[in-house]
Amino acid sequence: MTAIEFRQLAEKHGPTIDSIRKSAHELHQSVGQKYDKEHPYGFHLDMVADGVREFGQAVCVSEDDIVPLFFGAFYHDSMEDARLTYNDVKEIALQWMNPDQALMAAEMVYALTNEKGRTRAERANDKYYQGIRETPYAPFLKLSDRLANAGYSCSQAGSGAGNSRMKQVYSSEWPHFLAAITSASEDVRYSLPPEMVERVRSLLE
Repeated sequence: MTAIEFRQLAEKHGPTIDSIRKSAHELHQSVGQKYDKEHPYGFHLDMVADGVREFGQAVCVSEDDIVPLFFGAFYHDSMEDARLTYNDVKEIALQWMNPDQALMAAEMVYALTNEKGRTRAERANDKYYQGIRETPYAPFLKLSDRLANAGYSCSQAGSGAGNSRMKQVYSSEWPHFLAAITSASEDVRYSLPPEMVERVRSLLE
């Protein structure tokens, strides 16, 4: 899909995407979740969706996948942080999608939900990354999530001690992280846009 085609389709489905965005913002607001202790969590969700808007044409193969892809961006933390179940996510997705699309959207969210664990490494273990590699669009969404977090931790807005520490964490994790989300599939839906990979790499250097 070309960048122009992707942008036009995103604009075509703009009202639906905006409705999904509002719903996700309200969900995370309802559980009092913050980003960097000061921003509404929707601040982060919007950054992840911005990555989809900028690079989505490189992975998206069908108009039918546009809305599920944006849903995945806005709802990617809903099971992990906002107490939704898999079936909750699928039911919410059905407000805007047909059953096949809603299943795709729920699978993305499920794949990006951390495993149970006491440490960062336990929560993002081999099983977690395997699930990402085996789910259409999940590697792309995980990279978009990392782009959002890395971009913020390197920005003036995120220049506090905590964000400086997270930049170091993301930098040290980068080689393993990239390898872990890189799928062997030739299906473009599992791919990582090279320009997006380079953007994250340059932020962390």
